[in-house]
Amino acid sequence: MADAAEMVRLLYLRTPPRPLLPQFAVHTHRPQSLLRVSPRFRPPIRLRCRALDASRPVAVEGERDEEDGLEDEEESYFSVTSSGLSEVDYLGESTRGDLNVRRERLEALGNSKSTLHGPIEEIAWKEAGEAETLLHDLGIADPFSVRHSPRGIFCTRTLNLRSISVVGYDMDYTLIHYNVMAWEGRAYDYGMDNLKSMGFPVDDLKFDPDLVIRGLVIDKEKGNLVKADRFGYIKRAMHGTQMLSTRAVSEIYGRELVDLRKEIRWEFLNTLFSVSEAVMFMQMVDKLDQGLVPAELGPLDYKGLYNAVSKALFRAHVEGQLKREIMAEPDRFVEPDPELPLALLDQKEAGKKLLLITNSDFHYTNKMMNHAFNRFLPNDVGWRDLFEMVIVSARKPEFFQLSHPLYEVVTDDGLMRPCFKVNSGGLYSGGSAQMVEKSLDIHGDEILYVGDHIYTDVSQSKVHLRWRTALICRELEDEFNALVKSHDQKEKLVTLIQQKEIVGDLFNQLRLALQRRSNSRPAQTLAATCMDDQELTESMQKLLIVMQRLDEKIGPMLEADGELFNKRWGWLSRAGLWDKSHLTRQIEKYADIYTSRVSNFLHYTPFMYFQSQEQTLAHDAHSYSGGKDIKVH
Repeated sequence: MADAAEMVRLLYLRTPPRPLLPQFAVHTHRPQSLLRVSPRFRPPIRLRCRALDASRPVAVEGERDEEDGLEDEEESYFSVTSSGLSEVDYLGESTRGDLNVRRERLEALGNSKSTLHGPIEEIAWKEAGEAETLLHDLGIADPFSVRHSPRGIFCTRTLNLRSISVVGYDMDYTLIHYNVMAWEGRAYDYGMDNLKSMGFPVDDLKFDPDLVIRGLVIDKEKGNLVKADRFGYIKRAMHGTQMLSTRAVSEIYGRELVDLRKEIRWEFLNTLFSVSEAVMFMQMVDKLDQGLVPAELGPLDYKGLYNAVSKALFRAHVEGQLKREIMAEPDRFVEPDPELPLALLDQKEAGKKLLLITNSDFHYTNKMMNHAFNRFLPNDVGWRDLFEMVIVSARKPEFFQLSHPLYEVVTDDGLMRPCFKVNSGGLYSGGSAQMVEKSLDIHGDEILYVGDHIYTDVSQSKVHLRWRTALICRELEDEFNALVKSHDQKEKLVTLIQQKEIVGDLFNQLRLALQRRSNSRPAQTLAATCMDDQELTESMQKLLIVMQRLDEKIGPMLEADGELFNKRWGWLSRAGLWDKSHLTRQIEKYADIYTSRVSNFLHYTPFMYFQSQEQTLAHDAHSYSGGKDIKVH
């Protein structure tokens, strides 16, 4: 895809510079990185639309580039639904931003011998088929194919991107993805150096990123790391760096549930930034259990040990050594994504106001964004040109909850002065989300915020402000690919479980028949009542042996399920064979959409209408969203 992105950049460079389109501009230009350019492909029309004002309907101006040899101004066909005229559609989404055929054009079509006459079911069938063919001819993947891929955007709550006026972004692990081994490895090194200076024995320890995954929970009381299902029941656990048996997990946590509201005990691994802290803590638990922590450090329990680890890692971040090293060698730590700036450029040109809201300071933000964005943007566009507003040192999650002093960054050296309101195009430090809403005169569900931290970015913006939310979780790509590779093995496992269920049903029926016979009562059916005692007991013995042998086969397969993603913890999104993990529950509760990286928006359009998939119930007879061809008998 890097070659495709480079092609886009070169295409832009060969095009005469033009200003970014004004707000509410709508165009049908499709990023070339999504096209397998064919001889039949010709540059599409770009349609610019002004907002439809409640008192004065405004037409859309159609235009083509001069090199197309066509007139700049063509007949206007479209209008855009403004906030004042928006309604709520049948899925509960705002129609704000929807493109409409102008009334006079609609009447003209109705009076003509148009192919749009007739039953809509027949028209839709024909048009959908032709649309699928044209998408294929253009080399553009259809929504179904894109959604079922590692780079898909997955929807938990229906979201109409057309109704979104503002898109806000976090920076670290959102707009900029770090090499986990490099970034978290160095954070681990600095943290361990701080622990060593405090007197902890750390010389023989090394960073092991495979020890933990996002979505696990630290039990600070017992020195354990646990994986819970969506209800909070603990399915797997590790003490120190050793996994606990299923029986041990049941004995320790059989009557307990993970409750993330009890922060004094439970610490949820919300983000990849949590990896280094969790690895440090679990390794130091081993040291504490082995009696290797010096007595002069005082009597430490697991909570005290966690506090020491957290303090050591906090020092590593606050003292700035780590960030100075990253700023000096960004190529070593940052994984470039040439498509990402182009995805934001599409959103900008579609009339959406883009915000950058990050907890990182100005100097670090400017250095990282220059490195990650500017080389992939067309012409003389810089990363600042993409954003309506930039807020550094935002102090999230308090940014969404409280109001902090606001400062404007006024020089390239980061000199700041106090101010009391934010303006478009400004660069600020601190402040609050309420200030942003007031400045833009946009509130609540008109704003989409995109971040990687479930609590700091997604949960708090949703709970306090009712912003729409998107979670970035890079590990989804690895899990998706692992799920595909494990498909055949899982089918075998499910088949064995189903066979045991059938055998078990017969065994239970025969057992009930034997129980009734022993109490001089008839069995469930006449045929069961007529079975002689020897036939009944021999059948039960045979079935019991079959089930025991099935258990011997199923048990190890269940233990191994998810090993392709992580040998210790299994799948990121599941806890056990059938149930969702606690992480997935958090995502479903707080994130309207989720995906592996921001550049995945490039594979859709800024006008996408994301629809949540069918949530199957235990008593559902059919599934209507499992694939393209669903046959109901």
